[in-house]
Amino acid sequence: MRIGELAARAGVSVRSVRYYEQRGLLTSTRTPGGQRQYTEHDVDRIHFIQGLYAANISSRTIADIMPCADSPSEHNSDAALERMARERERITAQIDELLRARDTLDRMVALARAHRESLLHTAPAADAPAVTEDSAPRSPGPAPV
Repeated sequence: MRIGELAARAGVSVRSVRYYEQRGLLTSTRTPGGQRQYTEHDVDRIHFIQGLYAANISSRTIADIMPCADSPSEHNSDAALERMARERERITAQIDELLRARDTLDRMVALARAHRESLLHTAPAADAPAVTEDSAPRSPGPAPV
C-alpha cells in the first residue's frame, strides 16, 4: 500500500508516517518510480508506535524498544522491559514533582485568600480619610489578590 493509504488506515497523517521513517521507526520499500510501499504489518507497527507516544515515550526511546518487536528474543524482550521500566520511573518522578508543585501552589493560594479576607475585614482608622474610586492612587501593575 502507498503512504496515503497507510496513513488513513493507521489513523495518522502522511507527515507522521514520513517522520517515523525518518526516525528509523518504520521502513518502506520503494517502487522503481520511487514511491514508498508499505505492508499490512506497518499499520500494526504504527499503532504500537502511537501507543508508546501516548505513554509519553520519546522517539529515541521508541527506537530502543523496537528491536523487541522487530526481532523477538529473550534478550530483546528483557532490554525493552528494562527500558520501559526506566521510562515508568521517569514518569513517576515527573508526577511526584508536579504533585509537589501543586501542593506549593495550593499553599500560596490559601495565603493569598487569607490575605484578601483580612483586607475585606479590616476597617479604616477613624482619622483616615475615606478612599473612593476617584481618589484611589492608580497602580501601574496588576491589582493585588
